[in-house]
Amino acid sequence: MALRFSGSAPSDSAVTATDLPPRAQQLLAADDLDGYRALFAQLEPIEDPQRRHWAAVGLVERGLAAGAGASSRRLPELFATVAAGAIDALEREPSEPRLLNYTGVLLYELWSLDAARATFKAAKRLDPSLPEIDRNLAALAKRRKAIRDAAHRAPLHPTLPGLARRALEIAARAQPAKDLRLSLCMIVRDEEQMLPRCLAAVADAVDEIVIVDTGSIDRTVEIAHSFGAQVISHAWTGSFAEARNVSFDAASGDWLMYLDADEVLVREDAQLLRSLTGHTWREAFYLSETNYTGDLEDGTAVTHNALRIFRNRPQYRFEGRLHEQIANRLPGYLPERFEATNVRIEHYGYLGVVRDGREKSRRNIELLRLQQAESPPTPFLHYNLGSEYAAAGDPSAALAEFERSWALIEASADGERYEFAPALISRLVKALRVCGRPQDALTRSQDGLERFPGFTDLVLEQAILTATLGHTDRAIELYERCIEMGDAPRRYTATVGCGTYLPRIHLAEFRRARGELEPAIDLLEHCVREHPQFTGSVLPYASALLANGTDPATVVAELERRMPDPSPAVRFMLGTALYEAGATVSGEEQFRAVLARQPHSSRARIALGETLLAQRRYSEAASETGAIPVDDPLVVMACRTELFARIAAGKEDASVFSAIERARSAGMPAAELDLLIAWDQLARSGATAISPAPAAVPLLAVMLEALLRVQDFEVFETLHGLWQRTPLSPQERRHTLAEMYLRRGFLASAAEEWMAVAQEDPSDAQALLGLARVAATRGMAREAADFAGAALAQDPQSQAAANLLAEVRTEAA
Repeated sequence: MALRFSGSAPSDSAVTATDLPPRAQQLLAADDLDGYRALFAQLEPIEDPQRRHWAAVGLVERGLAAGAGASSRRLPELFATVAAGAIDALEREPSEPRLLNYTGVLLYELWSLDAARATFKAAKRLDPSLPEIDRNLAALAKRRKAIRDAAHRAPLHPTLPGLARRALEIAARAQPAKDLRLSLCMIVRDEEQMLPRCLAAVADAVDEIVIVDTGSIDRTVEIAHSFGAQVISHAWTGSFAEARNVSFDAASGDWLMYLDADEVLVREDAQLLRSLTGHTWREAFYLSETNYTGDLEDGTAVTHNALRIFRNRPQYRFEGRLHEQIANRLPGYLPERFEATNVRIEHYGYLGVVRDGREKSRRNIELLRLQQAESPPTPFLHYNLGSEYAAAGDPSAALAEFERSWALIEASADGERYEFAPALISRLVKALRVCGRPQDALTRSQDGLERFPGFTDLVLEQAILTATLGHTDRAIELYERCIEMGDAPRRYTATVGCGTYLPRIHLAEFRRARGELEPAIDLLEHCVREHPQFTGSVLPYASALLANGTDPATVVAELERRMPDPSPAVRFMLGTALYEAGATVSGEEQFRAVLARQPHSSRARIALGETLLAQRRYSEAASETGAIPVDDPLVVMACRTELFARIAAGKEDASVFSAIERARSAGMPAAELDLLIAWDQLARSGATAISPAPAAVPLLAVMLEALLRVQDFEVFETLHGLWQRTPLSPQERRHTLAEMYLRRGFLASAAEEWMAVAQEDPSDAQALLGLARVAATRGMAREAADFAGAALAQDPQSQAAANLLAEVRTEAA
């Protein structure tokens, strides 16, 4: 029979409970069974049911362990005594799978096989996941088969018939509880967009809805009442824990479940959720939460176990202003009191469009800093600060917080108890990568894999880092390893797709870079076919099809076949692929389809504006992007497009001046705004006193290339006048222009720019390599080899020159 022992003693004030198991061990060692048996009577006065259960389990385990050293003559007396104590404990509360299992072990050893089978079956009925229960049932079946007359054996102890009878009665009573009530508790403020979806999904699965409103000025309270919720108005004090506890205090259910308005129960799991209320041998349940983390609901997600349901006990209350915690109030010393369920909830609060709209990160950082000032540093606090800084786009600050959090965990004697540790190491590795420390990131990822084996997210990070360092073959091996491993267990807070579609997308990129379009398409087609919920594969798949010569209409038809009734996210990705491939009319259709379903999508409207620009429909582009409100998070981007379109249109009206003022009020950087004003002045009068600032050079380069793309050479020449006034050196200006010309297929212009550089400085390896690339594009292999060889002579470390030289020599051969 398999046996596992309880964890360390609870550290609080229940001295009696804490003392009982070691006292039992002393009495058993002295062979004082009467004294040992008397300890079970001392369980009754223990008020806390968790400590009482912990002590009962400890007493039974000490008795079972004592059997290893007892003589065969003494064993029946010992096991009968332990069984009597276990049955005493079960008569008070029969639905305790662990004690039922131990009772079955004792009865098995006493050859009371029918009673043993009944208690094993009862334990399995309550908790099928009990690790040893199937092994115990198998051993029992084997013994029954070997000893057919076991039922007719004389009892090994005179008390056994009575114990067996009591055990059978207890096994029959060991059933999930009925008619226990579940209360949904929420805190909300201005959630009229999210709340209806949340409540509609969960309302029929709960018995009571308690909502604490912290100051809504929209329809939130009205919506809550429409679902029959009890709404409590509570002034916001900056503490999420305080507000949550108000909702718990008002709830009358036997169980409490808490959700945020941006979390949605998967409807098919409502019945499973209801069934959990009968599991009185648990104190808390983890739900399987999927956090969508991308933009426009593109399917990017992270899964983890979220502790969201627990018994309604007054001591179970939250603490902490933000990312409030309750786990330390629960009986963590009793692992069997917790269950990771398959009930699913989907969380949309980390979507980029949601976070941008609410400025969550800024608010959260302020609250966390307040909490930091009020309490000692904890790993969890710094982990949450790092996560918020990362979401706010400040990777350096995020990295500093993640490193502080990890250092505190490593310094802790019980570092393994931090459930967020896998997520922390994953985010720490990503922050190191983003901050340009690939070697440190690789070291940390390996440390993380040693601590958390099977964590595919870290292997994927290693692959990305290895590719960044130029070790392509090793990176491919690691991506393939991710596919072999599959997605990591959700206990690690794993990113969905790290073991399926994400490595395949990276492998497809390698294939495409090598010109192997068909294998790349096969990899991406697998992603679209097997994982249609992840729309991030649409862009590379459509782009690969277009690069392989598939006409735009066929590409659209293929995606619509794979993903019937495409979501706005799918349409957006498809439109982007079409736009980038030059199929601007088809791209326009997709972006308009997005706006038909999401008219307030500023991203889609800006993309539509860019598509119209690519068709030289400047006025329409300006109208579309000019309609985006000035308080939209993407308004500066919209203002760039609007101003570009209005100036390029060349109309001398007040619209340009009003667009300039709109851009100024939206907060467009001064250097960029001055650049656009200078261009407008040049376009109107042929003169300007403004010279572009260094910070405006990247935008100017983008604008020039956009005009090359649409072949608006007249406007290009006007804007080129500003390019000549940038703070770049003449050589840098020519190099940048030549690269633009080459990308856009203006080979003669590219050659002219690089030739001018080479004439000024014949040792400029970059110019020589550029001329080699132009020659290779024109199919002039010998000239390409000559220029590439000259570039390599000037710069022997140039891998690009070496690769091109080898390539053209191979073609010539």
